[in-house]
Amino acid sequence: MSTTVWEASADLVVVGSGVAGLTAALDGVRAGLRVVVVTKDAIDAGSTRWAQGGVAVVLGDIAGDSVGAHVADTMAAGGGLNDETAVAEIIGAGPGAVRRLRERGTLFDARGTRLERTREGGHSAFRVVHAGGDATGAEIERALVAAAVNSEITVLTGCVAVDALRDASGRVGGLSVLDDAGRPGLLRAPAVLLASGGYGQLYSSTTNPETSTGDGVALALRAGASASDLEFVQFHPTVLYTGPAVGRRPLVTEAVRGEGAILRDRTGHAFMTGVHPLADLAPRDVVAAAITRRMAETGADCMYLDATGLEGFAARFPTVSASCAEVGIDPRTDPIPVTPAAHYACGGVVAGTDGRTRVPGLYAAGEVARTGLHGANRLASNSLLEGLVVGERVVRAVLEDRALPRPASPQLISPAPAVAIADRGVVQRAMSTCAAIGRDATGLAAASDAVEQATSTAVPIDRAGVEDAALTLLAQGVLAAAGTRRESRGCHVRTDFPGRDDVWQRESLVITLDEAGLPVVGRDAMAGVA
Repeated sequence: MSTTVWEASADLVVVGSGVAGLTAALDGVRAGLRVVVVTKDAIDAGSTRWAQGGVAVVLGDIAGDSVGAHVADTMAAGGGLNDETAVAEIIGAGPGAVRRLRERGTLFDARGTRLERTREGGHSAFRVVHAGGDATGAEIERALVAAAVNSEITVLTGCVAVDALRDASGRVGGLSVLDDAGRPGLLRAPAVLLASGGYGQLYSSTTNPETSTGDGVALALRAGASASDLEFVQFHPTVLYTGPAVGRRPLVTEAVRGEGAILRDRTGHAFMTGVHPLADLAPRDVVAAAITRRMAETGADCMYLDATGLEGFAARFPTVSASCAEVGIDPRTDPIPVTPAAHYACGGVVAGTDGRTRVPGLYAAGEVARTGLHGANRLASNSLLEGLVVGERVVRAVLEDRALPRPASPQLISPAPAVAIADRGVVQRAMSTCAAIGRDATGLAAASDAVEQATSTAVPIDRAGVEDAALTLLAQGVLAAAGTRRESRGCHVRTDFPGRDDVWQRESLVITLDEAGLPVVGRDAMAGVA
């Protein structure tokens, strides 16, 4: 990195401005910390605003539902790879986190004093609270941004995080960044929270915004942290199909099926019947795989979501209705053409439910983290819940860790600046073709070769370079893990190993970097977490 142009200091630097990051930032300020939030775009431009469904939470007012049932649904969806302790902790803390979110101004849909609930795939009860019909993420983001504006949080927009800087003991002491003009800066801080989202942009078609390029996972790996479950990339089953397209695609929330819509092929056949006991409300990995198979069997480019029998569709799902209207579809009379698209990273930086990683002073929360909640497949609407709960717990961990002895003014050591960078288009095409819903050894090897051939070593000098380096490293990590896991489980479907193998039951793959900066695959994902 070139000479630092500017330098500042804080007690806590938060990378990302979604639900996890802003929750932690607000709690940090309330605890008396000097907080700086770093975000690549506008403060409300992350993934949170695009979350349609809601927050899965048991509030105790739905007959027959319980925290235990929510835990059981989460474990079932996760394919045996969840950390049961983490699942119980996060789900059990949900009601309090939602209450505090409402205290910060979030307006959930309600009838009188009782919050409305919907049901989504994999859930055994109506337990998903929502806002604005299908605009829950946007409402949560609005409330948190408004609270942040009224607080003492410093927000640096148009800045991309490059590397966590450490002292000689390996403890984090700061963060290097680049602004939109390519000018480098340094934020000195004893605590850095990564809340930067996932890596949906690894694929050509995704529900994620342009910011979701895996920067946080790559940064953590270079800092000496570990990542796990990277091979489990969840594809949302129902994204509005408007023809071959790349980039962010409009989502058709799972709640549409939760309230009665049926998936059909072009002949009208309801093909989910018999695939899973929950049929159209099966977990997302099951539905996405079924749609992909049916498309292959029929030679179709998409399947259809029949919501014509739902009353008041436009009022209940205004976001979906608007997306459909833009392409001339009326869900009241027309089946909605849908297809799967990359949606959520179930894996990420290995962290505890308090956000701690194995690198002292480095924390992770939200989609960037692997806490053990999701396992091999995320249960619908557990993501906002996780961001809320872990975002709160991070600040407690930071306050506890401040008591540890440390140098008064540590000499920071920057990592080697040159990194592997491949052409983004090559990476996205290789991953979409060979490492999406269906994978096999031949395709994974071909994708690895394509990425390697398109890779050179360089020093990122702007946001695009940082993002391309992150996507390159994530592609290498996902391909290495997917090639090692020779079975099908959750979001990871190996067509050459179509069944589950008990050898892999409760076995997560952990990724670290070797001396050359290349991903190395091991096991025991939680090893070394503080």
